Amino acid sequence: MTISMVLAVSMFVLLITALLLGSPLAFTLGGIAVIFGYFGWGPECFGMFINRIYMTVMNSYVLVAVPLFVLMANFLDKSGIMEGLFNSMRQLFGPVRGGVAMSVVAVATIFAACTGIIGASVVTIGLLATPHLLRYGYKKELIAGSICAGGTLGILIPPSIMLVLMGSYAGISVGQLFMAGIIPGLILSGLYILYIGVVCWLKPNWGPAMSAEERASIQFKEVIIDSLKNLVPPAVLIISVLGSIFAGVATPTEAAGMGAFVALLMMIAYRRFSWKALRESVIATGTVTSMVLMIVVGATCFTGVFIGLGGDEVVSELVLGIGGGKWGAFWIMMLIVLILGMFIDWIGITMICLPLFVPIAKELGFNPLWFVMMLAINMQASFLTPPLGYAFFYFKGAGGAADQISMAEIYRGITPFIILMIIGLIICVYFPQTTLWLPSVME
Repeated sequence: MTISMVLAVSMFVLLITALLLGSPLAFTLGGIAVIFGYFGWGPECFGMFINRIYMTVMNSYVLVAVPLFVLMANFLDKSGIMEGLFNSMRQLFGPVRGGVAMSVVAVATIFAACTGIIGASVVTIGLLATPHLLRYGYKKELIAGSICAGGTLGILIPPSIMLVLMGSYAGISVGQLFMAGIIPGLILSGLYILYIGVVCWLKPNWGPAMSAEERASIQFKEVIIDSLKNLVPPAVLIISVLGSIFAGVATPTEAAGMGAFVALLMMIAYRRFSWKALRESVIATGTVTSMVLMIVVGATCFTGVFIGLGGDEVVSELVLGIGGGKWGAFWIMMLIVLILGMFIDWIGITMICLPLFVPIAKELGFNPLWFVMMLAINMQASFLTPPLGYAFFYFKGAGGAADQISMAEIYRGITPFIILMIIGLIICVYFPQTTLWLPSVME
């Protein structure tokens, strides 16, 4: 191994160490890039940084969709649409064991198709659902697991800012990735609902049905009508965004702008619009976008130095040298992503792993679209795997009824859902048409 390769390996070791010590990801990536770039190449590294930032970040039209999708999510959160939908679904499924938890996942799936922001999904659904689930006597572990896992669907089911970034850096059509993400997202949603139904059937005290008195007070005809009414606004938003992309009428960036405008109209229609709400939405959008792009800039510089020092060769030799053929190499890459997800968020993993793994996957003969989607499914686990799973920090940080659930109960609750994610990944790996069929139909 050359000195350059030793430096590349040292970069990765220092990155993990700094993150475990609590250093911010964006500045950790950028700082390590500057240190190793300067000592590895000299002052010439700064020219490389400027070139990579301009060509891969500032010059990317696709990345303009990120703030627009974030703005759409903030408008949707302020509109209160999900509140009415959850109440209707709760009354509809409440008479079934585990029904309220199932409705949480169902609403999270619909919310995921309207926004690609995990924080918004977990916090909103957590605030809406947790008090009801506790009142019905649901097991706290099941409450935390269903809300956190359901909330992470927003990073896979389009429109997803993760898929926007992955498409930009893998050189794959974002529209194709959006189409490829629909069925895997529904598979995971179905697995979560199936698990809740089975476990509550085997252990009724985990998810009791509504009381007879409450069931008697529900007029199911009115509930069904209300459910359909509450489904219309999300359906309009989904069609306006995804429909325009799939029909070839708009690019993902243009569709994101359309979605933000429709979400603003919904906020007005639901009488939730105010200048304060608009200001808060814009500020929240600026905050999230700045965070994402700072990480992207730091990761772009880090990846440039890492590859320039021969880090890609080290990774390639590691993955291909372990043995097991193409599938052995594939599962090694999946394992690396899963482990990284315990310490780094999906943005860092995307920026670091995509430039390294996609060329290896192409060399092994894997379909690039399918391979990137497998990475996307895998990276959902980064929101649930301790010690840095963001979903349960969002859930716990929302306050309210969530304060009654301890971190130990949250950790125990998410474990079955991590296993279900892995099962969903295996299904999509060995049945590739789950990701490739819809893009082929929509071509």
